[in-house]
Amino acid sequence: MTTTTLTTPAPVEAPARPVATKRISLRQSVEHSFTMAYRGILKIKHNPEQLFDVTLQPILFTLMFTYIFGGAISGDVHSYLPVIIPGILVQTVIITSVVTGTQLREDMDKGVFDRFKSLPIARIAPLSGALTADMVRYGIATVLTFVMGFIMGYRPDGGIVGVVAAGLLVIGCSFATSWIFALMGVLMSKASAVQGVSMLILFPLTFMSSAFVPVETMPGWMQAFVNVNPISHLVYAVRDLANDGHIGAHFGWSILGAGIIIAIFAPLTVRMYMRKA
Repeated sequence: MTTTTLTTPAPVEAPARPVATKRISLRQSVEHSFTMAYRGILKIKHNPEQLFDVTLQPILFTLMFTYIFGGAISGDVHSYLPVIIPGILVQTVIITSVVTGTQLREDMDKGVFDRFKSLPIARIAPLSGALTADMVRYGIATVLTFVMGFIMGYRPDGGIVGVVAAGLLVIGCSFATSWIFALMGVLMSKASAVQGVSMLILFPLTFMSSAFVPVETMPGWMQAFVNVNPISHLVYAVRDLANDGHIGAHFGWSILGAGIIIAIFAPLTVRMYMRKA
């Protein structure tokens, strides 16, 4: 007697249908970026201590440097204001751009960007939104620096147009510089490392420039560096605009430098960010 064992054939699975992914248009990417920028501004609203550097630093540095160096360099404080206010403005706003990299690194460490991946938004939006939101910080630092100068007796001959143009120039150049620190934030492992390396780069650039003292009073070897320092070109351009309402060669060099920085570091930052995001 034989028994026959019947085996049921395994069901054949139907081929999986390709999952349709919704392509995000350029317009939507821009909208998402502004939405993330609004998130960054809300972070400032709920954490006002993030504004300490752009509110206290312009006030303290303006008072301290003006009354310490004013008499020694220009003979009196009032004569030193047209020199120091543009210098303080450039130094304050440029240093503020470091926060872009440190906060970006902190958000990546906390897993904030991992949560953004699950949202139907452009992948570039968290990065571009953070950089856009920081321009509000630059604007606050710019306004406070000029206000402190006015309180102390600074009267720029460039008028309101020159002052506004000088402020916009500094904000634009700081936005370009923030791409450098954003790249550091993507590549480095700790926010403290981003801040430490950034300050190590910025302090020599800002102090070894034409921001605070006449270049001709420096040693010859230092003058050679100061004259090619991009910070010096920006300081000269701001002085030309605010003090005289004049657009000169330094303005062109500043715009060219900002454009080169964006052209080099923006694609690098986006590429590295996309790999890690």
